[in-house]
Amino acid sequence: MRLALHAEWTKMRTVASPLWLLLGTVAATVALSTVATSVVNCTASGCGGDTTKLTLMGVYLGQALVTILAVLIISGEYSTGMIRITLTTVPRRATAFAAKAITLTGVVAVGGTVAVLGSVLAGRLILPDLGDQTLSLSDGPTLRAVFGTVLYLILIGLLSLGVATAVRDSATSIGVVLGLLYIVPIVSQTISDPDWQRLLEKIAPMSAGLAIQATTDLGSLPISPWAGLGVTAGWAAAALLAGGLLLRIRDA
Repeated sequence: MRLALHAEWTKMRTVASPLWLLLGTVAATVALSTVATSVVNCTASGCGGDTTKLTLMGVYLGQALVTILAVLIISGEYSTGMIRITLTTVPRRATAFAAKAITLTGVVAVGGTVAVLGSVLAGRLILPDLGDQTLSLSDGPTLRAVFGTVLYLILIGLLSLGVATAVRDSATSIGVVLGLLYIVPIVSQTISDPDWQRLLEKIAPMSAGLAIQATTDLGSLPISPWAGLGVTAGWAAAALLAGGLLLRIRDA
């Protein structure tokens, strides 16, 4: 495993695209959060709504770049044929797959942390000082939202890795994951039956997972914050299991 991790890290740091995608994740997340925060109307009594969730809105865009990064980690090897070299060097396919997942987790954790903390910092700098402590990391709900958002980005990366391993095509894999993230919530809004709409919001990986960002009116959420993140973790685990099994039984 140590040698497999070293190999994956070497591939990650010696190719330009992962670095640019990671930097793009940070830039896109902070930029969208900054724009969303700058247009909010604040009064002497406060800014209203869930300020913490507003400052973390950039994740809606940043997760797309995390998806692309995770997909290219393995689908890029299939397109170039390098996967044969990888599996020859590390014959135990479960070890090779785990090394990719661990390396991806570490990279997304670092980039996600920078992006999320940058978004919160931008919110603190932009919003007027009204004595509102909701953007302080010493506040329990805010800390949970920040930490949970980083975990959410990691889970989206692992979900994308699993799908890409199963599909083995970059464009198709990216389309499948982005469809799960963005199209399912849109479809849920077109359903007139509130029970079915609420059910879709509970089981969709994005709408459920991003419940972790909520810090106010938790009782009105379709699913509780940690339970919602658990749903996203379930999607990631299922994708990794499917990808890992197919990797073991198929030819390179």
